[in-house]
Amino acid sequence: MTQTILYFVRHAESFYAEGRERERGLSEQGTRDAQAAAELLRPERIDAFVSSPYERAVATIRPAAEEQGREIRLEEDLRERKIGDFAPYSFADAKRRALEEPAFSFPGGESGEAAQARAMAVVRRIVKEYAGRKIALGTHGDIMTLMLNGFDSRFGYEFWTSTTMPDIYRMTLDGEKAVEVRRLWTT
Repeated sequence: MTQTILYFVRHAESFYAEGRERERGLSEQGTRDAQAAAELLRPERIDAFVSSPYERAVATIRPAAEEQGREIRLEEDLRERKIGDFAPYSFADAKRRALEEPAFSFPGGESGEAAQARAMAVVRRIVKEYAGRKIALGTHGDIMTLMLNGFDSRFGYEFWTSTTMPDIYRMTLDGEKAVEVRRLWTT
């Protein structure tokens, strides 16, 4: 089988702005961390950069893509999952329920099953298209957790709580089977 490497790059720090999910970029610290991520990814020699269309995800992988002379391909179905109206839950409790109950969705939100299905369809297509190469995915915490979970059910709420902004996980695939997942980002 052909080994393909996926780099799941969770976006760097971005300040929350109500109603501006798609446009909000990185904070000053996030911009510095995006440059540090580029330095970390430099020796990996990435063949393709694919991202959620949200600016914070694109901006996190942009320095690495530019340094390696690559364009960033945007994929709408890699966007973050819409959690919906989770009142009266806290954000953390809402995420726990959303990640531990895949079929559940809050009003106006998307279930884990639906979000995982749309994102994994993109990942499978990209893995097929770039078989045997290295692909960086600009992503978000929740959808990254769901994508990793699509390969290995051990990735769930506890994993989500352990991630940082940014974060980078390197997954080695043998065909479409994950054979190794290793965290590259250290804070």
